[in-house]
Amino acid sequence: MILVSGCTGSLGDTRTNDSTDDPTTGNPTTGNPTTVDPRACEDGTVRPGRAPLRRLTRFEYNNTVRDLFGDTTDPAFSLPSEDVGNGFGNDADTLSVSSLLAEQLSTVAEGVAQRATATPDALARLAPCASNVSPEGEEACARTIVERIAPLAYRRPLAAGEADELLALYSVGRTDASFDVGIATVIEALLQSPDFLYRVEWGTSDPEHPELRRPTGDEMATRLSYLFWGTTPDEELRMAAQAGELSTKEGVRAQAERMLEDPRARKTIRFFFDNLLPISNLADLERNAEAFPTFSRQIGALMREETQRFLEHEIFEGTGTWASVLTAPYSFMNGPLAAFYGVSGVTGDEFQQVQLDTTQRLGLLTQAGLMAGTTHSNNTNPVVRGSFVLQKLMCQKIPLPMGDILERVKPPDPYSGATARERYSQHSQDEVCRTCHQYLDPVGFTFENYDAVGLFRTTENDVTIDASGSLPGTPGTVSNATELVQKLAESEEVHDCFATRWAEYGYGLTLRGEDTCTKQAITTAFKASGYNVKQLLIELTQTDAFHYISVASQE
Repeated sequence: MILVSGCTGSLGDTRTNDSTDDPTTGNPTTGNPTTVDPRACEDGTVRPGRAPLRRLTRFEYNNTVRDLFGDTTDPAFSLPSEDVGNGFGNDADTLSVSSLLAEQLSTVAEGVAQRATATPDALARLAPCASNVSPEGEEACARTIVERIAPLAYRRPLAAGEADELLALYSVGRTDASFDVGIATVIEALLQSPDFLYRVEWGTSDPEHPELRRPTGDEMATRLSYLFWGTTPDEELRMAAQAGELSTKEGVRAQAERMLEDPRARKTIRFFFDNLLPISNLADLERNAEAFPTFSRQIGALMREETQRFLEHEIFEGTGTWASVLTAPYSFMNGPLAAFYGVSGVTGDEFQQVQLDTTQRLGLLTQAGLMAGTTHSNNTNPVVRGSFVLQKLMCQKIPLPMGDILERVKPPDPYSGATARERYSQHSQDEVCRTCHQYLDPVGFTFENYDAVGLFRTTENDVTIDASGSLPGTPGTVSNATELVQKLAESEEVHDCFATRWAEYGYGLTLRGEDTCTKQAITTAFKASGYNVKQLLIELTQTDAFHYISVASQE
């Protein structure tokens, strides 16, 4: 692992997590008092790592109110974006609630409640009795609604007295108003309750490990549902929890396998890659129309869809390994996108599988969307592209520049050289800058055959492009990007990083020293599976971190 101080420039949004890894070996530093010696992970001791309190993200909130109330308006997108944290917006350590956010959550809850009670059909979704309730039957119907939706919102059975408290709120809302207003008052309260906004875990004692706790059946169901679907548990999962089927790794695995085959899992995988890869904003990408006349925002949106269709197909219908994703000889295009690429024989709006010219493109990283997404102007920047590979795909920590160094590493003038290699070679002659650029630039230069919108080229300003480079920690050089991605596909570091990214997303945290055994268990299982992506997601549910709760993490 590479870790160099304050030297890199123009990295864009490639920030990485706050790792405690040793800069030379990639192993956790011994200076952290909570760090676990990796050798100790093999002694049979249960080490669950951290289990911080997790707040629902905007993605999870939207999915949850959709499944609870049929609300498809994505209301949480009006809330502020989450902090970057672990890169996915669900890092529990960064999900604090400011007074402003609390106020906005109240506004969002009010809107959801109004839509959930606005019509007889909406009320009937809450309970059949609510669609045409008589005055004398209102209180009984209100109780029916409370006893049905409150456990779903809290993701657990109601405790004694909770239903009565909610019915009291209904009575307050119903005063001088209508039945639907009283029910809306209850829903507003539910959506602002910590039991809804947070995935609260009290756990249950474990006689074999008195220093630890096990998630209850409902808590385990919640862990599974938000890992695979980003939403509240479905009926089958709740029934499995009540039957005690989620108290064993085998029972959890069975549900995980079922859930992964459900279409809802594909939406979660899309969300993961939208955050791992620089593709989520392609529809808003702007380029100089004179320099790039065939590019438009519509093409940007199609690029994003190309990547997601390709990933979904390769993971669920293809070979399914991370190596095959990186080196697949095909992609997906529709007519307009194929025309942009210059690929013939594809017409219409439907996406279809297209074989690639593998001398020019190979796998995920050479898709136009990845190349355009790692370019922040009308000129390519090998530093940004190299940073994306090293930080996002190899988990190598390269801190952003600060202070005086920031002024020294601005992108070079686009007229200071005919090619990016000429411009950035001059830019990195500074000895301070070289400490980072000796790693970043050789990776970024290999992608110079792709312009600022991802189209393949062999020259820049009528000068033949030299796309040779190298990968840190790997002997030898490569001639171009297709050779680089093959090296990446063979790198154990790349596979370990991908598994780590999924663990951080799936567990909603940034892995630290005390999570060493969790990381080791996941990367080992991923390797044993042949680096199969679907199997990796299943293995996330089989770790000590998924089946136990450290008492210390609740303090």
